[in-house]
Amino acid sequence: MTQTQATQKSPVYFVSLGCPKNLVDSQVMLGKLESDRYSITQNPDEAEVIIVNTCSFIQASKEESVDTILEMAQKKETANCRLLVASGCMPQRYAKEMEKQLPEVDLLIGTGQYHRITELLNERAEGSKLGGSIPRRIYVDQPAFIHSESDPRMHTGPAYTGYLKLSEGCNRRCTFCIIPTLRGDVRSRTVDSLVTEAKNMAARGIRELNLVAQDLTHYGIDSDYRENLEKLLPALCAVEGVDWIRLHYVYPDQLSDEVIDLIAREPKIVKYLDMPIQHTNDRVLKRMGRKLTKKRLFEVMGKLRDRVPGVAIRTSIIVGFPGETEEEFEELCRDLKTLDIEYVGVFRYSREDGTAADRLDGHLHPSTRRRRWRALESQLLGRAQERAAAQVGRKTVALFEGKSEESDLLFQARLPQQAQEIDGHVLINDLGDVEAEALSPGDLVELEITESLSKGLAHHLMGRVTRVASPWRAPI
Repeated sequence: MTQTQATQKSPVYFVSLGCPKNLVDSQVMLGKLESDRYSITQNPDEAEVIIVNTCSFIQASKEESVDTILEMAQKKETANCRLLVASGCMPQRYAKEMEKQLPEVDLLIGTGQYHRITELLNERAEGSKLGGSIPRRIYVDQPAFIHSESDPRMHTGPAYTGYLKLSEGCNRRCTFCIIPTLRGDVRSRTVDSLVTEAKNMAARGIRELNLVAQDLTHYGIDSDYRENLEKLLPALCAVEGVDWIRLHYVYPDQLSDEVIDLIAREPKIVKYLDMPIQHTNDRVLKRMGRKLTKKRLFEVMGKLRDRVPGVAIRTSIIVGFPGETEEEFEELCRDLKTLDIEYVGVFRYSREDGTAADRLDGHLHPSTRRRRWRALESQLLGRAQERAAAQVGRKTVALFEGKSEESDLLFQARLPQQAQEIDGHVLINDLGDVEAEALSPGDLVELEITESLSKGLAHHLMGRVTRVASPWRAPI
C-alpha cells in the first residue's frame, strides 16, 4: 500500500437542518470528522458517507428532515454513498419508528451521542471490513454531553460571524415544546470555557458573536448561578477582535436588571434582544406553561425602552393555542400594538405528540388558527412598513456582507438591529467614494439609509456607504 492510499480520507457530505443550536452541533461533528479519517465534500455525488443532522421541533421541520433523508438515500443507488446517517433531534425522538420506516438509514444517532460520530463510523467500517457482525443501528440515550473549547469545530458560513453555545438543554416545561425531551435538562459551560472559545473564534476572524442556548437566562442554573450572564458578558466584551455580541433567546420573566444595564453600558453588546414571549394573555400563558405574566412583560419592556435607547426586540408569538378565545386573541393584538416590538415571528400552534399541550382540551380548527395568523401578520406588516420608512435618513454603522443575494448589481449589509438571516438587511446601491475592491465581507461600514423596501415582515432597507469604519481582520 502506498502512503497516499494509507492516508486517503473518506469523503463525507453533511446536511444541517434546524436552528443555530443544531448548527453548532453540526460544526462539532464536522470538526471531529475532519480531524479523523474523513474529508468534507460539497458534492453529495462524491460522498461515501452522507450525514443529515435533523430537526423535529414542529411538523414542518419533521417533514423537511424526512424529505432530505429520502433525497440523500437516492445517492446510495446513483452515486458513491455507502453509508447514510441521520443524527440529532429526529432520531432522539423517533428512533424506533425511523428504524422501521426508513430502512435506507444505516445509523441513527441522537442528540446525546453526536460527539461519538467518528467512533461510530469507524466501528461500523472496521466491522464491515472484517466481515463480522454489523454494529447496532440506533445510538440514543439521555442527553448529557455539551461540547467544550477543546472539541474540534469546523466553522461554516460567513467567516466574520459565528455562534457561541452557552448551554444545552432546557429546564422549562412549556406545554407546547418538545425540547426538554430532545435535549435534556440545562448543562452550562463555564465562563472560562466560553471565553477561551470566543478567543479562538476571534483569532479565526469572527467579529460577531451570537450567543445561543435554549434559554440564555437559565445559563448557570445548574450550578446555582455560580456561572451567569452577569459574569460572562463583561468577559466576552474584553475579548480582542470581537466587535458585536448578540443575545438570542432571552426569556423576559428572568431577565435581570443587571443584564439590562450591561446591554445598555457595553458598546460591544448590540442593542438587540431575541426575547420570545408567545402570548400576552395570562390565562393562555399559564396553559402554555410559561412563567411570564402580562404585568412582568410590560415591566421588562418598559425597562428596556427606558435604559437601552434604540434597542430592537425580536419575539415569537403562537396564535391558535388550545382554548384561546377570540377575546384573548384580540387582547394579544392590542397588546402587540402597544408594545410595538420591532420583529415579530407569528406561528400557528402546531400539535405535537409527546407534549402536554397535545393533551389539553379546546384544540382549535386549522381554519381558525390560519385566520388569526393572517390577521395578526396583516396588523404587523403595516407597522413594519411605517418603521422602515422612519429609518430613511438615518446614519449608522453596519456589517458589510458582500454581494447581494438578490442581484449581482447590489451589495448588502446588516445593521446592529438585524440578526443574520432572520431580520432582513440593507441593500446597497451606492458605494459613494469607496472603491468596491476596497470592501471585504466582514468590514464595518458607515451607511446612510436612503429608502425602505418592505418585503413581508422582514423589511429591507436601501442605503449607501459613506466610509469604511473598521476593516475585517482576516485570520493570519
